[in-house]
Amino acid sequence: MKSRMNDLFKEQRDIHILYSYNGKEQYLEKLIDFVQSGVIAGDYVILIENQRIYKTLHQILITRLSEEQMKLVQWVNNFDFYFSSGSYHPPAIYNYFVKTVQNLVDDKLPFRSWAHVEWATMEGPLHIIEDLERIVDKAVNELDFPLVCAYERTKMPKYLRKILLETHPYILVEDELVVSEVYKSTLKR
Repeated sequence: MKSRMNDLFKEQRDIHILYSYNGKEQYLEKLIDFVQSGVIAGDYVILIENQRIYKTLHQILITRLSEEQMKLVQWVNNFDFYFSSGSYHPPAIYNYFVKTVQNLVDDKLPFRSWAHVEWATMEGPLHIIEDLERIVDKAVNELDFPLVCAYERTKMPKYLRKILLETHPYILVEDELVVSEVYKSTLKR
């Protein structure tokens, strides 16, 4: 995954990827690859992740990356991120993200982001997730950065899976990036 993804990111920065994972071990392995390959490429890596996983990830990364490289890794607690307004509100989430990366955008520094989307159940108002993913897709294009959105496969009802395939132009399957055949862009390219 490392070289393929980095090669793609060199050619095109505005890439919005769906990663539907099975199990914590597989998830952590992909996350480590994403962070390491990003840092090696010289990108800042914005991780929107839960505290428990980030703690484990951090312990691994400090054994593999230098102190200078670790400065490129920025963690945002995903609970705080998604519920910054007190509820799951897409415009507030978007504003939180823009505020988080604004200095990187202003200084024209390359960055990539990984967002772990999770909650106890994904049976709530799924149109809100669709709204957020459409806003995020637009942001990826406007701010010109790669983003991986990670969802646990076993917690994805069919309707949510359909929404996610329609809102992500790329899907990470094993170690391959596959173009979504059902992606529906809201942008004029």
